[in-house]
Amino acid sequence: MVILGIDPGLAIVGWGAVDYDKSHFRVLGYGSIQTPAHTAVEDRLMQIYNELGELINRFKPEWMAVEELFFNTNQTTGISVGEARGVILLSARQHGVKLAEYTPLQVKQSVVGYGRAEKKQIISMVTRLLNLAEPPKPDDTADALAIAICHAHSGVSRLAGYYNLK
Repeated sequence: MVILGIDPGLAIVGWGAVDYDKSHFRVLGYGSIQTPAHTAVEDRLMQIYNELGELINRFKPEWMAVEELFFNTNQTTGISVGEARGVILLSARQHGVKLAEYTPLQVKQSVVGYGRAEKKQIISMVTRLLNLAEPPKPDDTADALAIAICHAHSGVSRLAGYYNLK
């Protein structure tokens, strides 16, 4: 099962594509979509949409796993991330990719075994679980790979794949 993990953002969208088969991971690719600051929001959203479409066409994922928004004290940032997230969800739907969403707590619990894990613990476990030579950069990319791992470990993904649910 090919999974495209996405860590949404407006400035940086982390992505990681993995193939998960019989409890084994094979990394297909990872990186980030970075939009330039001081560019019109609608242009940044279009860049995210276009580059994500290219990734979907390249890796042909069965599933896109996206992190749900976590609102902290900066509501302005939350709104722009929400707009980017909307474009990401639309892209999945328009490309016919099944969609799953996970909270940061679920991702940390799945990858590290502790829902309050710190960033360095997540990066370390992602690097180990995927047998990477070095930790993925930027951190948003490591988060995207963690989201893909979370989906692979989810019983929902295995059942949905088995029953071919949407």
